[in-house]
Amino acid sequence: MSRQLALAAIFLALGWGFWVSPDFKAIAAGVAIFLFGMLSLEEGFKAFTGGTLERILQKFTNRLWKSCLFGVVTSTIMQSSTLVSIITISFLSAGLLGLAQGIGIVIGANLGSSTGAWIIAGIGLKIDIAAYAMPILTFGVILVLNSNKALKGTGYVLAGIGFLFLGIHYIKEGFDAFQDTIDLAAFAMDGVAGLLLYTLIGIIATVITQSSHATLALVITALAAQQITYDNALALAIGANIGTTATAVIGALKANVAGKRLAAAHVIFNVGTGIFALILIQPYTAAVEIGSRWLGIAADDYILKVALFHSLFNLTGTLIMLPLTERLSRLLETHLKPKPRTVSAPRFITESMLGMPDAGLEAARKELQHLFSNVFDVMALVLHADPIRLRRGESLELLANPPERVRSIDVDEYYQSRIKPLHGSILDFLARMETNGPQSRQAFMLRSASQDLIEALKDLKHLQKNLVRFLGSPNPYLRKEYVLIRQRLALLLHALEQLRSEPPESVTLTLDVLGAGVEEKDIVANGQLDRLIRERRIDAETATSLMNDSAYAYDIAHNLLAMSRVILARFEPVMHEIEHQLHLDKQELKSVLDQTVRGEQPKVQVTP
Repeated sequence: MSRQLALAAIFLALGWGFWVSPDFKAIAAGVAIFLFGMLSLEEGFKAFTGGTLERILQKFTNRLWKSCLFGVVTSTIMQSSTLVSIITISFLSAGLLGLAQGIGIVIGANLGSSTGAWIIAGIGLKIDIAAYAMPILTFGVILVLNSNKALKGTGYVLAGIGFLFLGIHYIKEGFDAFQDTIDLAAFAMDGVAGLLLYTLIGIIATVITQSSHATLALVITALAAQQITYDNALALAIGANIGTTATAVIGALKANVAGKRLAAAHVIFNVGTGIFALILIQPYTAAVEIGSRWLGIAADDYILKVALFHSLFNLTGTLIMLPLTERLSRLLETHLKPKPRTVSAPRFITESMLGMPDAGLEAARKELQHLFSNVFDVMALVLHADPIRLRRGESLELLANPPERVRSIDVDEYYQSRIKPLHGSILDFLARMETNGPQSRQAFMLRSASQDLIEALKDLKHLQKNLVRFLGSPNPYLRKEYVLIRQRLALLLHALEQLRSEPPESVTLTLDVLGAGVEEKDIVANGQLDRLIRERRIDAETATSLMNDSAYAYDIAHNLLAMSRVILARFEPVMHEIEHQLHLDKQELKSVLDQTVRGEQPKVQVTP
């Protein structure tokens, strides 16, 4: 309701402004066109976030200074610190970045956003920018109509630039005409009161427009038309920098606690930098004068001085905050803790990731690991093992003996309460995500992995009936075979749990070895079942049950291994093909198993 009232108030204010002043129409239209240009620019760059930007982000943010530089460069290129912040929040929520890296990117993005002020002040008001806007818009629209994603994205970028230029032109024209009717400079305020009032106006303007670039465009064009004073323009620039945090906060509302921590860091940095600039406004103004002389900026060129001021206080904030980033990260992690959630609630996937496929797919992979943890607990109980002790690897030797107490577990109840809701959330998320090419293949693999996990649990439910019946059988041969089935499945669960902490490059080899072990111990394939029947150790009826249950155990193991190949290593098309070539053949697997049995260190020579 409050949003609807705010929207109605804005509409009424705009309607009144259009009614009383034709010149106000030009300014308002200029802002609208400028904002539409920002949206087009963001839409265009989103076309290139389907892998390229994400891989660059992962590669070049392994150091804090690299993270900051990445923020500067991407914000400068995109002319949108908002898009950079939203991408960073999504990647942080997916676990692809650490909090300190994310803070570094946001700090750099703020510094990079200063280039927008220089473009507006140095180009937008010095030349006939509308003359350049028209051909750029023409080419942009032609490319937007193309079906190719890359060309369409390029078209949106060009259209965005064209609309930005056109918006600046109309804002400038509006203020030039406004000068002949109303002199806003007459309402200028000096001193601390004016500084605080215009800072507040800058914050409000940026919250409304959701773009500090749009506010800076208004500030610089109004200053060029002498509608505001230089001192008031500086205060408005500070307010714009503080107000831009509203976008990050809104973007973090649908993010998990990691995204909220980054949004909080964004607010702390921008507000802290703004307060610092307000307190030291006089030294900053003096520094701008010195810098202007060094850069050859004319003494009366106040619009370039505003751009210099904006860069200067962002640079100062960056130099102050970067050394404190690690401490700020620890502070946020201490005070912003995740809310208690049920085991069936998603922990990684969020609505904000649907438009960021690489971040979303990585989050889905982690969510499947969460689902595996839930399934692990249920499977452990069915196998008469304590989930915590099995996960830690405690007392594994006891699995070679029948359990002290045999009981049946209600798998359906556990499935409905712990498994099904989370599984459904993952499938819904993957179905709604925007993917193409290799990303679509990965989404398919993740869906298949989730199904493998559910099938393994269902097979174990079917196996449970005879497991409970024969683990306490008076026939020692039959009892031994069911103890072995229980032991092998429990040890496999433990091995897969241990793999979650192993480096991705070692996962494939280990899974191959585990898979070979499953094949070797299949009692139908290795002839054990035939021996038991031939030697009259078991009768025909129990032999049938044992054969069926052995098949269940075989399918459970293979489904768990297939699922693990997908969720225990990050998916990358090139690495996936390399890993496929590195899979061991049967002879190599037999060699590895023989070496392991002898207690030797396995030696593997793989020929791609």
